[in-house]
Amino acid sequence: MKDFKDTFPFLKAYNSLTEVLTDHKLAALGDAFINFAYSLALSVKRGQPSGAKVRGDVLAKAARKAGLREHMPSRISSHMMADAAEALIVYAWLQKHITLEECVATLAKAEDSVEGFTELLSKIKVRLSFKGFL
Repeated sequence: MKDFKDTFPFLKAYNSLTEVLTDHKLAALGDAFINFAYSLALSVKRGQPSGAKVRGDVLAKAARKAGLREHMPSRISSHMMADAAEALIVYAWLQKHITLEECVATLAKAEDSVEGFTELLSKIKVRLSFKGFL
């Protein structure tokens, strides 16, 4: 099996969760991934193809509820929290800690989008391991 660095050579080696959460370039890729996964989840719920963009406030609320705030710098905006959620989700997918199908299923079964992203971020947080982080 190929190593993730062979498949995605642009992905850095991160030493901490904070490094992942504050990587703006990773967040940009995560934005596209999250919108795709969310659109697929809506398509499943509605029974027809649907496209949607996830609002930043939804991601920021979910990131806070999932306990990611404590891993961020002291002064951050809601926009930075949303970016952190995007970066973490795509990082977990690139590292094969979560599949696209699992993302879609988690988001599709949730009552609302904040709940869905909170559940998704919580699952990812449990699966990741960095030195000094459980």
